[in-house]
Amino acid sequence: MLTLNCNAVTSKAPEPSGGIILPMTTVKTIQVESELAMKALGEKLGGLLAGGEVIELAGDVGAGKTTFVKGLAHGMGIDEDVQSPSFTISRIYDARGNLQLAHYDFYRLNNPGIMASELAEMTQNPQATTIIEWADIVKGVLPGNRVRIIITAPTETTRELNIEGPDRLVGRL
Repeated sequence: MLTLNCNAVTSKAPEPSGGIILPMTTVKTIQVESELAMKALGEKLGGLLAGGEVIELAGDVGAGKTTFVKGLAHGMGIDEDVQSPSFTISRIYDARGNLQLAHYDFYRLNNPGIMASELAEMTQNPQATTIIEWADIVKGVLPGNRVRIIITAPTETTRELNIEGPDRLVGRL
């Protein structure tokens, strides 16, 4: 059974000087009750992606970040077995249409080195959705309009996802 409990707040980002209006930002808290529900939520987000998005995933080891990415990849039309890039640092998957999913995991890095340059380049690719686990080390190269998902584990099986990002994505979850 898929259970999603949701509380949402939508707010408009303040208008910076220069008259540029930033997109609406939505903040949601979603509780999932199982691994299957985590994958289903990821799949729902994956179905909304059109390329050019950057998603930051934060959470302790075992929180469900890679499980979420597996669902997201399925929602993007990826049939390959998605694996955590903890040891390889990055993995690229071909998705529906001409889209790609670039999955990074910086858990093992103390210094981003050349990976920061590669990540900065990938986040500019309009045909790629970039998802980053353990992104603290590369925060300086991440765009401000990214989706940020923080996963916590209130119980052994329940996960709470605090999601913030553009309303066109987060508002539809």
